Amino acid sequence: MTIDNMTTNPICTIVGAGEGLGQSLAKTFARNGFDIALVTRSLETTKTFASTLQTEFGDSRVACFSADVTHPSECEKTLTSIANDFGACEVLIYNVCDGFHRCAPLELEYDDLERTLKLEVIGALAAAKSVIPDMRKRGSGTVLFSSATAAYRGSASYPAYAIGKFGLRALSQSLAKAYAADGVHVAHIRLDCDLDVPIMQALYGDKYDPEVLADPDSVAENYWWVYRQPKSAWSNEVELRPNTEIWTY
Repeated sequence: MTIDNMTTNPICTIVGAGEGLGQSLAKTFARNGFDIALVTRSLETTKTFASTLQTEFGDSRVACFSADVTHPSECEKTLTSIANDFGACEVLIYNVCDGFHRCAPLELEYDDLERTLKLEVIGALAAAKSVIPDMRKRGSGTVLFSSATAAYRGSASYPAYAIGKFGLRALSQSLAKAYAADGVHVAHIRLDCDLDVPIMQALYGDKYDPEVLADPDSVAENYWWVYRQPKSAWSNEVELRPNTEIWTY
């Protein structure tokens, strides 16, 4: 994909830019003067949103790219092409989720776990490998990983999800410890809540109530806040939940 590279805007690359939080993140960073690179598995569903975003924020360039992050070489190739054809990445947001596979731990199939690890950990590593070296050379850049409180606790019903998030958190911490001194801000953002997105609305059914779910636009504002943090006071772990979330007693 060849794109006019004449721009003074910083680039925000969102891997996992589907409906819900991904689109809210794109709107938030475009509103604040970023050009947006949207990376998804399906270009067709993203192109309509990209066109709408381009119309709403005319000073920002918006482009779509395709990658299956379960194939790390494909992920790296796509992010490299974004840097070459669109511009160097200032903010990378890894916002990938593949749903919730329910089973007991001993019923977890090897193939299912392998896919989860490829999606949550190996894909995240491939994305980081694609942008952090250039960020280190520039002495600046931000990498934000969308995660969940599952990164802190195992699950009797959703073991694959928990294992994947544990791994993502370990990767995020490792990158933060290794490259913060080079000016690269890495943060693991734990969403201790259900997001008000189509998949959750369907799961709630008749019990759906937006008051008890987290608003994706509000969540996205917190990603922007993390990006804006000064170097002398960086967050590497951020936890978000709506005020109605029951999380402790």
